[in-house]
Amino acid sequence: MTGRLSIALRVNGQPRALEVEPRRLLADVLRRDLGLTGVHIGCEHGVCGACTVLLDGEVVRSCLMFAVQADGSEILTVEGLSVDGDLHPIQRAFVEEFGFQCGFCTPGMVLAAYRLLRETPQPSEQQIRRALAGNLCRCTGYTDILRSVQRAAALLAQQEANRAP
Repeated sequence: MTGRLSIALRVNGQPRALEVEPRRLLADVLRRDLGLTGVHIGCEHGVCGACTVLLDGEVVRSCLMFAVQADGSEILTVEGLSVDGDLHPIQRAFVEEFGFQCGFCTPGMVLAAYRLLRETPQPSEQQIRRALAGNLCRCTGYTDILRSVQRAAALLAQQEANRAP
């Protein structure tokens, strides 16, 4: 026995086949094996949200999950939001509204906001606060982050309106 298991993932739209040790965390595989450094490792206890990814559309802490548990899943990291180098409207909103300072929490915040805005296109401030509650920021005081998510909702609504005939 080699001590490694074969897993198949779809990461940011791309199929990936990997051989991993059963004890390897998803965060480590994404960062080290796939080079997706937007997956930050902070507390390693699932408290800070820096390692947030979307797994089959759900927010998960990749520092709490073994990579083998994700076998057969679709994973979205912050790198998967931009298209051909163009920022996603949520990423753009965080830049426009200064929703980051050091940037460590930003990928997790952006992905939590992405999940929220897919289900609730025009969220209330309370809904935004609830959706981001699992992500800690030690720099901004959250005001600019809340404003960023509100701006993202407006940008996405405008994008949708521009698509309508």
